[in-house]
Amino acid sequence: MCYKSGAQLTIWGWSIFVGHLALIAAAIFTGAAFYVNFAEQPARLSLDDRSLLAEWKPAYKRGYLMQATLAIVGFLLGVLSWWLTGRLAFAIGAVLMLANWPWTMFGIMPTNKTLMATELPDAGAHTRALLVKWNNLHAVRTGLGGLAVVAFLLALSSN
Repeated sequence: MCYKSGAQLTIWGWSIFVGHLALIAAAIFTGAAFYVNFAEQPARLSLDDRSLLAEWKPAYKRGYLMQATLAIVGFLLGVLSWWLTGRLAFAIGAVLMLANWPWTMFGIMPTNKTLMATELPDAGAHTRALLVKWNNLHAVRTGLGGLAVVAFLLALSSN
């Protein structure tokens, strides 16, 4: 049986606390991404093309800020948890959270820029097709967040 001193228990407690914070950040990120994919975007697609684009633009700006922040926070907390505990699953979760940044920049951003540059009077079938594509691209973010949640859960459940 392994016994820890009071100082070791305090450090271990903080390590696990930070790990829980990483899990919370990843879960909030994933929940928000899931909501967009399975509730907000399908509801938005019931609008006419012009209204669809008009609703997407401000929602995207707000969502981008929130999810970008959560991805960085989840990454930093995951790295800190890995550093404090040595549990590889924390590092994997952190990398999965960070992977949202390059995916957004290189996978989603070209579509975002095209949509943001489209004037409302010019919205049409092509705009709708881009927004359907955008939802599919955004689903990757949901998947990365979900995998990070699983990694953080595994890290927290291992002894």
